[in-house]
Amino acid sequence: MENIFEKILIGEKLTKEEAISLVKADLQELCSCANKIRERFCGNKFDMCSIINGKSGKCSENCKYCAQSAYHKTNIKEYPLLDTETILKEAKYNADKKVKRFAVVTSGRALNDKEIEQICKPYKTIKNSCNISLCASMGLLTYEQFLKLKSAGVTRYHCNLETSRNFFPNICTTHTYDDKIKTIKNAQHAGLEVCSGGIFGLGESFQDRIDMFFDLAELRIKSVPINILNPIKGTPLENNKILSQDETKRIVAIARFILPDAFIRLAGGRMLFKDKGVSMFSCGANATITGDMLTTTGTQIDEDFETIKTLGFTTVIL
Repeated sequence: MENIFEKILIGEKLTKEEAISLVKADLQELCSCANKIRERFCGNKFDMCSIINGKSGKCSENCKYCAQSAYHKTNIKEYPLLDTETILKEAKYNADKKVKRFAVVTSGRALNDKEIEQICKPYKTIKNSCNISLCASMGLLTYEQFLKLKSAGVTRYHCNLETSRNFFPNICTTHTYDDKIKTIKNAQHAGLEVCSGGIFGLGESFQDRIDMFFDLAELRIKSVPINILNPIKGTPLENNKILSQDETKRIVAIARFILPDAFIRLAGGRMLFKDKGVSMFSCGANATITGDMLTTTGTQIDEDFETIKTLGFTTVIL
């Protein structure tokens, strides 16, 4: 592993074979090297963002992990696109808390053109009244829709690959891996940064995880969410075993080896661990979603700020 570590430090890229070898590397050594790679390429910069569930439930897609799919009975709260006042209030709250990024996330395959026009209104208001960067996660949008979001003030778009190309059909059959890739490229073509990662604990192998990280590297993704499956009753994956903290550390560390200059972002599932994922910030992670997730409880903003300060990180606006 020392040879692989030195290779990364001088700017060379891993092969998939080298990445696979890290699966059996000593965990403590692996995490230590990953943290040094993070220091080398990212310094102590830390990116913190928050999200609001802007449209909940009745999703037409059959993603097996998701509480919002119309295919599953999970008893979540369902509602249409939130009004401007509600979204603005949440954005101001996060801006006042010094959170640097705020995203509206909506359920469904994609917002239609009328909904895009509707959601652009709060984005424009937030842009003109709050000191916070704007992100969006609204499904498989078109290039023209991305242009409208950018014009409204959005600078980054979120679209997870979720897992590898090979494993994806085991998780979703109502849209494809290539649909995801097309969406990401359309967003980039429209001039938006892209945030894309995956969910781990779906039943995928380490080969699947590594394949996805390599695809993200090829797409030049610089913000990579690491979500740990929180098995939700009523979904097909409700009986999946929750990943251990050690396995999650290995995922984070290997992601750092493959994506040395990216912001590796702890996202959904942090609350599954006793330390709320804090130890992952010593394994190469340097970003997080703070506050609540879409349908599950998250961490407290003040607590996260105290944690990253203690660890020596400095929050940034990208």
